[in-house]
Amino acid sequence: MKHSIAYFTLALSLAFGLAPFFSGDFAGFASDMLPNPQIDPPVQPAGYAFAIWGPIYLWLIASAIYGVLYRKGDAGWTAARLPLCVSLAVGVPWLLIAQVSAVWATVTIFIMAGTAIAALVRTPPLDRWWLRGPVGLYAGWLTAASFVSLATTLAGYNIGFDSFGWAIAGIIAALGVTIATYRRVDSSSYIAAVIWALVGICVANGMTTFVVTALAITGIVILICVMAMQAPHRPRSL
Repeated sequence: MKHSIAYFTLALSLAFGLAPFFSGDFAGFASDMLPNPQIDPPVQPAGYAFAIWGPIYLWLIASAIYGVLYRKGDAGWTAARLPLCVSLAVGVPWLLIAQVSAVWATVTIFIMAGTAIAALVRTPPLDRWWLRGPVGLYAGWLTAASFVSLATTLAGYNIGFDSFGWAIAGIIAALGVTIATYRRVDSSSYIAAVIWALVGICVANGMTTFVVTALAITGIVILICVMAMQAPHRPRSL
């Protein structure tokens, strides 16, 4: 029982990684899921960007295996495992949820992102390649993806702004959460995942929606500057 959380994390990581084989891939909500169909919303990264899930799945599984073999009773790992398990448990059925309800998909992805960030903040500085790295990549992508989901859903229900306005608001909000999180825990993989999403937004919009592209580029520059400014003050971690 003492080490059950380590095995539970491994089981959930495997289930999470295998879920796409049973639920299918996801690259945005189907246009008919929303009252105001969102076809290629400007806040959504280009399709290739979703390939980041491959490294996320593999790195989380490798981390869980390492944890079972070498860190079963480590208090620091256990502290991070608790919120991580919540995030993964919600994530296992998420692809199925996203195929039937944009609203519930948005609610659940925020739960996933919040608990993933909580796990990241709790990761110990040791074993940065084996714990902070994969959790950071996972949490970073979820940070971006949660606001993509929110912006798309709100535009799809004609709440507040149109898709262009929500793209701007979503990017700004994601940047705010990213910077606040990074100030609490130095994780380059977390920042890298958000930058990857912003690059995908640039590719998706190009010159067609230049304001969104320019904002995403500005966000990338800001995040790089934040990393550079904090680098002298504490040791770097993945």
